[in-house]
Amino acid sequence: MSTPKIKVLLVDDHEVVRVGLRSLLTRERGIEVVGEAGNAAEAVAQAARLGPDIVVMDVRLPDRSGVEACREIRGADPTVQVIMLTSYADEDAVFNSILAGASGYLLKQLRGQELVRAIETVAAGQSLLDPAVTQKVLEKVKRLASGRPPDDITQLSAQERKVLALVAEGKTNKEIAAALGLSDKTVKNYLSHVFEKLHLSRRAEAAAFFARRRLPSP
Repeated sequence: MSTPKIKVLLVDDHEVVRVGLRSLLTRERGIEVVGEAGNAAEAVAQAARLGPDIVVMDVRLPDRSGVEACREIRGADPTVQVIMLTSYADEDAVFNSILAGASGYLLKQLRGQELVRAIETVAAGQSLLDPAVTQKVLEKVKRLASGRPPDDITQLSAQERKVLALVAEGKTNKEIAAALGLSDKTVKNYLSHVFEKLHLSRRAEAAAFFARRRLPSP
């Protein structure tokens, strides 16, 4: 009797990413892609309807975080395993994913066969972390042990603080670029660095961070 295929649900808000993942995984005899979702709400609904073995899910989704969706999916059916797939080596996201019940945390820079092996590993009941995020996790553990705050504003450069202040004022990237004499792309890069350093994922979170600390505008 043949071994049952591993049923996989793909969750990412970018269709081109889902198409690429589906194309990769459907070439594997032991894997069947049973569905796709573009946001957290769809992911939860599809997981309940399709009963996948593995959900491969982006951490950042447009309606809610993939971590929240992971928690809800696992709460409804603990037999469903979740692999978080993201572009960012963010130790907070790793910790939160583990607490939500995720069995794996991988970066999108991995090779196709590495994802296949990860799915097979998790389906066999094991857990895994991308080697690139392991150091991040260790750094967070050390920080927690020392009592140092994880989102120290001193990590930001003067220009990054200016960008954060303007985000807190509700400015768009184009408005920030005009105010600071930068290109839209440069502002986007600065904002990505701010998000990564402060462990944030949305502009609203950045504005809240700025307001909570009552930081003076540069």
